[in-house]
Amino acid sequence: MVFDFLQPLSKSFTEYLDSLSVQCLGKKITFHTKSDFPNLETISVAIIGVNEFRGSNKENSSDSLEGFRKVLYRLFPGNWNVSIADLGNIEAGESLNDTYFLVQTICEDLLRKKIVPIVIGGSQDLSYPLYRSFDGLDQMVNFVSVDNKFDISKENSNLADSFLTNIIVEEPNNLFNYSNIGFQTYFNSQEEIDLMDKLYFEAYRLGEVSNNLTVAEPVLRDADIVSVDMTSVQSSFSGNFQEFNPNGFTGKEICALSRYAGISDKVSVFGVFNFNDTLVEYNLVAQVVWYFFEGYSFRSNEYPFGSKENYLKYTVIIDDDELVFYKSDKTSRWWIEIPILTNVNNKLKRNTLLPCSYNDYLASCEGEMPERWWKAQRRNIV
Repeated sequence: MVFDFLQPLSKSFTEYLDSLSVQCLGKKITFHTKSDFPNLETISVAIIGVNEFRGSNKENSSDSLEGFRKVLYRLFPGNWNVSIADLGNIEAGESLNDTYFLVQTICEDLLRKKIVPIVIGGSQDLSYPLYRSFDGLDQMVNFVSVDNKFDISKENSNLADSFLTNIIVEEPNNLFNYSNIGFQTYFNSQEEIDLMDKLYFEAYRLGEVSNNLTVAEPVLRDADIVSVDMTSVQSSFSGNFQEFNPNGFTGKEICALSRYAGISDKVSVFGVFNFNDTLVEYNLVAQVVWYFFEGYSFRSNEYPFGSKENYLKYTVIIDDDELVFYKSDKTSRWWIEIPILTNVNNKLKRNTLLPCSYNDYLASCEGEMPERWWKAQRRNIV
């Protein structure tokens, strides 16, 4: 059984849990201990720690996972109806590929059980096995990275700075879309920015998102995997002064993005990487995860899991294109239809709804083609 490779939480940590108030989050979660493993049939969300930093220039710190957990589990839950388990840790394997294999296999098993894995710790190259965990599920994957860099291969770069290259080029290629939220131009070469455009991927600058966080909501609503690099957070909020970043998301903004990811009916895997062994960052990462839980508790099971039959339908004609919008009567969120095109090989084998905003609908009424829709069309036939 693949879960046998998960290391249980330490005795000292379980003793710490005993000292918590009965109202704390730590009293509402089931844990993998030396004597017990959670019954996964009753679980919706599962936390997994990973002690693997060989893909970056950092050193392993097992203390960071325990420190994060101590902060998280002394927080108080909201009015949630979410069954959560902490499955313990994946320790670094004999090789980096061994760790990748364990992360991929465990996450794939959880996905098949309709459980959302939350992978915590390690460097962001662990996003690669998260992506590969969809290989056996026969679906195209939308990957969203909250990061100040694109993580495309550079000369003499470590794996944490180049994992996206592997996702793009290696077979089987299940990637439909990659979206970056919060990139900072001076951390990315012009060639990398141009490549994003050539591949019809989506990239949103830090300033654009910070000025209006709702820009990110449709992007995260369409994601299967969300990977958060904590170096995208301003150092004055994260306490990360080893890799000092004077600009970045605030603590409030990164938590809001996490909540958007949680509330998305489609997000199936969530990862938080590249945080340091400091109390300040433990607190921030704990609150990022807390907000994912809160968002998850408000999922409405809309498209693609619910029927669109009761949605309000709006049709807009721009030149020779017919744009079909749908508005949910439950949440007032918007989608636009990606139609199947004849005489070409469509990656998506049926008409699909792409999350969008009310502003996209208003712009189309003024004759402006929504950029997300146009890029999705191009990706579908490339």
